[in-house]
Amino acid sequence: MEHIDPAVIYRFDTRSSRPCEFCRELDPQFPQRSPLDQMVAGSRKAIASAHLTEDGYVRHRMLELRRITARAPLTAA
Repeated sequence: MEHIDPAVIYRFDTRSSRPCEFCRELDPQFPQRSPLDQMVAGSRKAIASAHLTEDGYVRHRMLELRRITARAPLTAA
């Protein structure tokens, strides 16, 4: 484990993580996700890059993009 950056080890430390509030609120399949895919680093905001896994990151980004595309388009004056 000496070759792994300590910051990377801390990122995957589930003792300091928490469920992503953004995903919990917007994803109807949130309870079916694996537990690690639900978690974000406890010391960071609930943003995509705070997710502990790549799958969690991708699902978070998909929710963000779905939210953006669901907004009414701006019309030119």
